[in-house]
Amino acid sequence: MYGQYKYGEHRYGEEGTSIDEIDLLTPNLMKYLPWYYHESKTMKEIQESISKEFGLIAYYTEDVYRQFFIDTATWGLSIYESELDLKTNMSLSYEERREIIKAKWRGRGTTTKQMIKNTAEAFSGGEVDVIEYLEEDYFIVKFIGVKGIPKNMQGFIDMLETIKPAHLAYEFKYSYTTCEMLIAWNVTCSDLKSITCTELKTYEKF
Repeated sequence: MYGQYKYGEHRYGEEGTSIDEIDLLTPNLMKYLPWYYHESKTMKEIQESISKEFGLIAYYTEDVYRQFFIDTATWGLSIYESELDLKTNMSLSYEERREIIKAKWRGRGTTTKQMIKNTAEAFSGGEVDVIEYLEEDYFIVKFIGVKGIPKNMQGFIDMLETIKPAHLAYEFKYSYTTCEMLIAWNVTCSDLKSITCTELKTYEKF
């Protein structure tokens, strides 16, 4: 353990520093010097070395600032996970981890239909409807805003099991492209030649 968090959880700098971004943040210090220094090789090397340090400082300052927001955090995601009592899973992408964090954040407090809806929308990135059958002790989560099975569905199921009352059962319903939709979009057979049956289920006419 190093302090509060396990070594390796943060993966600071795991994506590596962006050379292009650092270059954009690196100032040209030579332009602030008198003209008679401009031909000095030694002075150029000194100023270039100092400039690179300023560029790195600016880069890491912005990188730390990005960790303050879930949508832009990278190595800081493990801090959010720790605060929300979530297990850090390094095998997940940043986007998947952000979805879990957002869902847990929205799912804090007493479980309601709106909470389940908010949690599902955080994972799917689209509109969701929650249909309750109170007398039968179960509910349906219907994904409307996205077609097919949303990504990281297992993560959503794990989160749902955490926030829902234990006695409630549930099922999922997904939205797919129908023949009626294809007809309404005037889609022809030639439009569908290059797509598979699986892709057809989530086909969108642009």
